Amino acid sequence: MIPSIREQYNRDFTQEKYQALVDDVADTFGHRPPFRIAETPIFIDRELKNHLIQACEDITDVIVQPNFLDLSASALLAGQVVPNETPHTTFLQMDFGLCRAEDGSIIPQLIEAQGFPSLYFFQEAVAERYRKYFGISDEFAHRFGGLDAAGYREKLREIIVGDHDPENVILLEIEPEKQVTAIDFYVAKKWIGVEAVCVSKVIKEGRKLYYEKDGRKIHIERIFNRVIFDELLLRDDLPRQFYLTDDVDVEWVGHPNWFFRISKHTLPLIDSPYSPKAYLLSELEEYPQDLHNYVLKPLYSFAGKGVIININRFDLEAIKDRENYILQRKVEYAPVVPTPDVPAKAEVRMMLLWERGAARPQLVNNLVRLSKGEMVGVRYNQGKVWVGGSVGFFLP
Repeated sequence: MIPSIREQYNRDFTQEKYQALVDDVADTFGHRPPFRIAETPIFIDRELKNHLIQACEDITDVIVQPNFLDLSASALLAGQVVPNETPHTTFLQMDFGLCRAEDGSIIPQLIEAQGFPSLYFFQEAVAERYRKYFGISDEFAHRFGGLDAAGYREKLREIIVGDHDPENVILLEIEPEKQVTAIDFYVAKKWIGVEAVCVSKVIKEGRKLYYEKDGRKIHIERIFNRVIFDELLLRDDLPRQFYLTDDVDVEWVGHPNWFFRISKHTLPLIDSPYSPKAYLLSELEEYPQDLHNYVLKPLYSFAGKGVIININRFDLEAIKDRENYILQRKVEYAPVVPTPDVPAKAEVRMMLLWERGAARPQLVNNLVRLSKGEMVGVRYNQGKVWVGGSVGFFLP
């Protein structure tokens, strides 16, 4: 988005530098991510940065409303409500597609908001390596709020571990070593000492939880939750003593209920120029005349599953559980990142942390996904280069 910086980066790029970056991640953390790290970060000027920050403020305004718990109550599904819910989410993320306004400028358009953690550790690690191997100027920052590297890591430690011994805090996942995002768990272990534990390995004794490490049974006092209910419901093969819906003596960091409360279910509540109009299908009395400009999304899915891009009236009328779908105006990603072959589209995830008792969450970091396919995602970018996971560097 800053032509002179983009031209210089593309001119100075070498495959050797890129491979060194990818190998550095694998060597430092003992794990090679199965997803594609993009060859380039993106460089964001002040105008687009201000748009993104204002978009985050608009959406945050909805979530901090005193009645948000009531507005989001129907998002919680019977049989999936976890006890001891925290007053607000700990993690908040907003995904924006970068689009062209009528005047040709670049504007962000909300794709989805999430009350769930994703890659807060890896994003910091990969940003450091873009700086190291591609000489990113200190003029650009990928963090927000004046945080430096040490301050960012310490904030993650304070929020996730707090005053507990790291040994008594676990990162909870389903077979963590098999997750596509496992690199985030390896970085977390190295930086704050938290073990990734599979739900099938949690021991339950009365209201207390334990896990085994080096032949010892260790008490779990706090859970940094990375379990997605949709995935867990498909894993009847996992032997388990502990179910997330059990009332147990444990603190949650990233309480599972907020995965549902802040999700696609939130989109119809938002009124902002940065958020395309969205409607609960069950509440629509008549369909928009320009249905071709809308996309149908199931409320309860992840990684783009079940999304119908090209819809018609017959698709909508065939749906029985209409309360589980939203109709959202399409976001037309613009190819705004020049690469050696064709320009790439970009989606920016703004990453926030909400400390217990704070009035609002704080913007701390970002994640970028580059795509040349119809949608952002691995299966739409097979065989393509200069696509994948990346990060944004912002002018102050």
